[in-house]
Amino acid sequence: MAATVAIVGRPNVGKSTLFNRILQERKAIVDKTDGVTRDRVYANVEWSGKHFALIDTGGIMIHPKGQIEDNVRKQALIAIEEADLILFLLDGPTGITHIDHEIAQILKRSDKKILPVVNKIDDVKHESMIWEFHNLGLGEPLMVSALLGRATGDVLDEVIKRLPDELPEQELEPDIKLALLGMPNAGKSTMANAFLGIERHIVTDIPGTTRDSVDSSFKYHGKLIQIVDTAGLRKRTRISDSIEYYSLVRSKKTIEHSDVCILIVDISKGFSRQDVQIIREIQERGKGLVIALNKWDLIEKETNTAGMFLKSLHYEYPVLKHYPVFFISALERKRLLKVLDEALAVRDRLHIRIPTSELNDVFGRIIANNPPPSVRSKYGKIKYVAQVRTSPPHIAFFCNEPSWIQDHYKRFLESKLRELYGLSGVPLKVSFKKK
Repeated sequence: MAATVAIVGRPNVGKSTLFNRILQERKAIVDKTDGVTRDRVYANVEWSGKHFALIDTGGIMIHPKGQIEDNVRKQALIAIEEADLILFLLDGPTGITHIDHEIAQILKRSDKKILPVVNKIDDVKHESMIWEFHNLGLGEPLMVSALLGRATGDVLDEVIKRLPDELPEQELEPDIKLALLGMPNAGKSTMANAFLGIERHIVTDIPGTTRDSVDSSFKYHGKLIQIVDTAGLRKRTRISDSIEYYSLVRSKKTIEHSDVCILIVDISKGFSRQDVQIIREIQERGKGLVIALNKWDLIEKETNTAGMFLKSLHYEYPVLKHYPVFFISALERKRLLKVLDEALAVRDRLHIRIPTSELNDVFGRIIANNPPPSVRSKYGKIKYVAQVRTSPPHIAFFCNEPSWIQDHYKRFLESKLRELYGLSGVPLKVSFKKK
């Protein structure tokens, strides 16, 4: 395992800015508002041939006000426990505060290697500010300007001097990348924690608790699975500030880099048009999809309640017929492994490869028995079928004139493809080209 370095400190001292500066990318959301970072955000770093894991944490509050602040503090303390080295980030222009003193005492009790780093030293005239920070009793403080990148290399040089000499094992590529998506407070973080078996993601009843896309990995039946818990996707008209906007951007980027998405719906609130919009977003990017109707434990049930509910759902939203649906309780951990097994199966279906000869034999008979209807006395004739790509599968029908193939007949052929090859959960693409 690689050595681990955690960036800790009180709110708004620039932890996420330094995290992004070291990575040279905007992985963590940065805003002037206190408390933007909540969950622990991990990344792999290489400096001078040495690798380590870097953790960005939320600001530590000594006396948390409310559930979220309390959970943010807990997440930061877990990061301290995990770390081999702690970068204690401080605010140069502000100087030492009573919170800094309290955090320094917590760090001393942790018995970990500590490197105090004074941020916002943007030029030479501000360098004298760092001497005050000797009073914390944590050793020689370093200076940095995370915003400008000033002296970042000096900090990293000191970091690798303090890390173990062993080289890390080669990072393994996950067998599947799962994105957990849904509206705010649908239960995404609860599901993530259930899969991981630890409280890796902050869970509260407050919508919008998760802001960054937070990735974690675990082994399941010999497969390495990476899951990404995302911020709740909501309508653009309901996005009230820049933090929510960047959360939305990160969530959409997560869809792009995933293999399969699990859409989690709070069934106690019902399936909404916004959930359908998320499905369209997933379809457009060609990703697999499994739908998990969460909080099923809160629904009063009678005989065949699930079957009746699913039938009405398919009637109102026909697009759902192509995707597997599970009734789950993330809190009680019911049927979660069925969701996971189906997600792995969907990934395999995404990579299906159907031989051209088989497609032409099968659809030659289907088309002969059910030929395309005429359009203004003109008949479309399908002459050849081939799969042109995988992930997602794309099947092309070559014909004399594509415009003579009506939409309902195209849907008929797509349904036959799904039925014959078990393509549930796959955003199948069917095109008609002129031969």
